[in-house]
Amino acid sequence: MTTPVLEAQGLQKRFGASKGWFGRGGNPGKAAVQRVSLSVNAGETLAIVGESGSGKSTTARMVMRLIEPDAGTVHWQGDIVSGLNNRALRPLRNRVQMVFQDPFASLNPRMTIENSIAEGLRVHQPKLTRTERRQRVAEMLGRCGLDAAMMARYPHQFSGGQRQRIGIARALIVQPAALVLDEPVSALDVSVQAQILNLLQELQLTQQLAYLFISHDLSVVRHVADRVLVMLQGEVVEQGTVEAIFTNPQHPYTRRLLAAKPISHPAEREEIVAE
Repeated sequence: MTTPVLEAQGLQKRFGASKGWFGRGGNPGKAAVQRVSLSVNAGETLAIVGESGSGKSTTARMVMRLIEPDAGTVHWQGDIVSGLNNRALRPLRNRVQMVFQDPFASLNPRMTIENSIAEGLRVHQPKLTRTERRQRVAEMLGRCGLDAAMMARYPHQFSGGQRQRIGIARALIVQPAALVLDEPVSALDVSVQAQILNLLQELQLTQQLAYLFISHDLSVVRHVADRVLVMLQGEVVEQGTVEAIFTNPQHPYTRRLLAAKPISHPAEREEIVAE
């Protein structure tokens, strides 16, 4: 049996919890994620969908170990990484990388594109010379559809689509096995969205990358995902193949999500309501 590239079992997270005096009272906080389990194999895209506040981004951040789960375990390529301190986790960080929603906020405005992308190489491949790092950055920019001559520029000198390509190049430079993509195209124009999605699919095919894809845009999910996990108030209410979820949803919340998606013609809405 193939070992999943990404796996999580029984993840739970509460925010705002506090203890009272002498163990009495206190605030139990709000449950953001409850008993969430998932797995993603090489070359596969698992999408997590749900409305704002459903817990999908919190789940992604726990899988990335950006926040610590209150309960549950996280595995990267079969190794348990939940509970590891930063020093023990650092050499494993190149296995899983993240592409954030806002490509401008995720890049340091004081660093050139070359330095931003090469930062991961300095950590995970410290023996590379400056010339070798520069060559790797140039090659990765080319694979992501950007000119190597742009390396000396700063983030504000690029468009939103170009900045997202830079974010993808920065994630891929350390040769990860998986990418966690948190709303990677929601801040982009529709035409640019298509370019980025096509780029992600091409990279996945050539490198057999595993994708954990967080999105509220169901049309995007239907285009890119193999399997879908539907979350409501921190819990998984339905999961299945993209075909099963979109053609035969079982949970009432999933049906409401599909009925609420944008349509191109009124007849489509009538068909959904009639069903």
